[in-house]
Amino acid sequence: MSSLKQSLHFGLEFVAFLGDRMNGINKDELRWIYNNDFKERDGIKRPGFSKIYYALREYNKICIVNGDVYLSSRAVVHFYSNQWRRPRVRQPNPGRCERQTAILALNARDPKRLCAEILQRMRVNRKEMLADKGGVIITSNPMAISGKVQVSKKPLVVSFHIVNRSPNCINFTFYHAISRIRCFSLEDERRVSRVNPVFLYSEESYDVVVRCKLDEYGYFPATVFFEFQPDVPEATPFYIVREIEVSVEPSLESVPGPVAPYKPFKKAARTPVARVVVDGVPPVYSGSQRMPAKVKLGEYTYPRYLKKLVKHKMEDSEVLSSDDKRRLASVKNLLDSSLDMENYSKRFHLLLHLEELQMEVDIRKYDLHGQTMTLDKRNSKFLILEVPGLAENRPSVLRGDCVTVSRSEDAGSEITVYKGYVHKIELNKLMLGFCDEFVANFISNMKFDVEFTLNRLTLKLQHRAVDMATKANPLLDVLFPSAAAKSSCSLPELSMFNRGLEDNPEQCKAVQHIVAGSSQPAPYVVFGPPGTGKTVTLVEAIKQILKLNSSAHILACAPSNSACDVLCERLLDSFCSYQVYRMNAQSRDPASVPETLRKNCNLDEKLGCFYFRDTEFLMKFRVIVTTLYTAGRLVTGGVPVNHFSHVFVDEAGQALEPETVIAIAGLLSPQEGQLVLAGDPKQLGPIVQSPIALKHQFGLSLLERLMEFNDLYKTSDPRFVTKLQKNYRWGRSVLKPVEKIRLALKKDRLLSQKLNLTGLKVGSVEEFQGQEKKIIMISTVRSSTNYVKMDQDFNIGFLSNEKRFNVAITRAKSLLIVVGNPLILRTNPVWEKFINYCLDKKGYTGFPLEKTDNEDAFVLMMAALRIMDTEC
Repeated sequence: MSSLKQSLHFGLEFVAFLGDRMNGINKDELRWIYNNDFKERDGIKRPGFSKIYYALREYNKICIVNGDVYLSSRAVVHFYSNQWRRPRVRQPNPGRCERQTAILALNARDPKRLCAEILQRMRVNRKEMLADKGGVIITSNPMAISGKVQVSKKPLVVSFHIVNRSPNCINFTFYHAISRIRCFSLEDERRVSRVNPVFLYSEESYDVVVRCKLDEYGYFPATVFFEFQPDVPEATPFYIVREIEVSVEPSLESVPGPVAPYKPFKKAARTPVARVVVDGVPPVYSGSQRMPAKVKLGEYTYPRYLKKLVKHKMEDSEVLSSDDKRRLASVKNLLDSSLDMENYSKRFHLLLHLEELQMEVDIRKYDLHGQTMTLDKRNSKFLILEVPGLAENRPSVLRGDCVTVSRSEDAGSEITVYKGYVHKIELNKLMLGFCDEFVANFISNMKFDVEFTLNRLTLKLQHRAVDMATKANPLLDVLFPSAAAKSSCSLPELSMFNRGLEDNPEQCKAVQHIVAGSSQPAPYVVFGPPGTGKTVTLVEAIKQILKLNSSAHILACAPSNSACDVLCERLLDSFCSYQVYRMNAQSRDPASVPETLRKNCNLDEKLGCFYFRDTEFLMKFRVIVTTLYTAGRLVTGGVPVNHFSHVFVDEAGQALEPETVIAIAGLLSPQEGQLVLAGDPKQLGPIVQSPIALKHQFGLSLLERLMEFNDLYKTSDPRFVTKLQKNYRWGRSVLKPVEKIRLALKKDRLLSQKLNLTGLKVGSVEEFQGQEKKIIMISTVRSSTNYVKMDQDFNIGFLSNEKRFNVAITRAKSLLIVVGNPLILRTNPVWEKFINYCLDKKGYTGFPLEKTDNEDAFVLMMAALRIMDTEC
């Protein structure tokens, strides 16, 4: 039989399945019924809808009138009953209740509208829809928990057992599985439908089977609803819903899985008690060579009234005193005002205080109760505390931080609290240094309440920076530039260190303008999409300055350690080690330092920690490379304002403005120095936790503020700004649980034997900003819409943060592989465009998208349905 005739055969079978419902039906509705209720019926493999539709039209079996499909007068088919046709009234069966015909007289509903109504009811009152009702009890194998059946082992089958416990007769009229993926089939002995209902006497039961046929790995949810009609006059149908979650995992997937069931954080009620604090043992640093503090770093604590105002969401309230209301008006006025030099320090002090208040709230979520510790087997002076989520920076803990512990059974008006300092971090374990008395009296299985403390160092550094920016040597012309000191300047002829730049006029011009200082005292900005060579341009400009200006000293910074490492490695390509120095924070893990930089940084190999050399030693180097926060140590150490002739900040769009100012205020002369910013305002911005601070543009970087609000940078004047356009990546396109992935790779012996994993880097998106690799593989993580709302609330993940998406897909030079759930990703318009691009370029493989429903309304409804309900 030819393909067309075979399609006609199945098309006529479908027409028979529809019955008299065939006449006057919309094409989209016809497709929906075919794909969801007919195509895989009885386990038979049938062609796609487009093929049978074409065959029926080609053989004149159907015709189109005003956009609706009708059966042609020449078509001869044999009809049989089905779920969606209008049923004909039949004579009641002897022995059955006489009112059975009432249900048969019902008109069949539109299938889409019925499903949408069920989903809408689930969204409004999920608990009620999942509950057994009307005397009908539905159990399942596997057993449902809170209405949800989870299946992960083959065969992927769920059996539902329906029992009528009511004293009356009930009609089981219809059931259906709602899923965006057509992988579920329904089976029952009598083929239940509205024209063929199953009549259930009291205590009578009936079984239904749902099978899932899959060839792919992933997460596949479905909502199964059952329709029942009481056999009484004028009764309305009622519905019972069960959710099915099918998970199919490869063997490697089990390693990064959860170690224990998730327990939502519950804020413990705190009874104020007196606390006796016993200090612990901090990490050992190279004290004899430690940098002496010459510039004080204040505490900058927030005013107590601000905590009360934040608690009331910066809104007027009856509980606020008259003084508080006056302060509220002042605070709101400052937040609503435009940033200028007059309010610069006050406004950023306020925003930093708001951020700190939110950080205090957030860190309390990680407190542990009834937790045990163990003695370190390698060194009995230390105790080991296991912290769930630590490997994913939840909470974020650094070397030198401290935690406080108290015995869980301690009660009364006064308790003793012991401070433990973090000496080492290994995946989800902390090595803590407590006082000798605490360690000596420690007994295994003792239970403690653990509180994590907020490290305020980075906050204090930002506070000091905005103070210094407006007081000593004010940075007005740097932070709010209005013009260049020179109306014109000649550009030097340069022989590039990197010959590849000679073919790129934008990069060459940018280097020439930076070397000439054409924007002084205003910052020079280099921006462009990912892969256009922003870091390469900065490195070339630094090399040219050092070559042409023997008195130049340069501070090269970035927000992250990885970006700083890249800068330093590229500079060392052309300069001797005594000219370039990489200064790391004492909290950095020494193991994360690239081997090429270990001899050019402040690492004490014997003690296994970092230390800060004295100012005189540091000032000998022509280039110091450090993170923006660690640049604050240079201010503390008293490096003179006029020492650095240039400050370069790479990935400047990723840093808070006060964070960037740390590297400028007190270090760069506003009259003689030159600030150079490089980045992409379309990529990842700074992370802000306070919703109030975020609302008032605390998340706006200095780079983005200048480009968005300063006229010098809006005109593309090459004296102030260069946009790079030529992309060096992407030869070919196909197009954090980080520590757990690393652990999984280590544990998979077969993988380790077949592949050399030494050059493999695993990290979050942030760790790759400013870097590029030949091959990048992205795991988009989310496979359940349960987590999509959480991502949106916290502005994390790929579906809520477009800048994160931008960074992720632009790190690869030659090959990009994205692994993810297309059904979840396509709910976002940016990801939908990307997936469509991959489809057009034949770069998509995996789950067949033709098995899904493309209706936007249905997608949104499913997403809304999956939002977690705390009441259930």
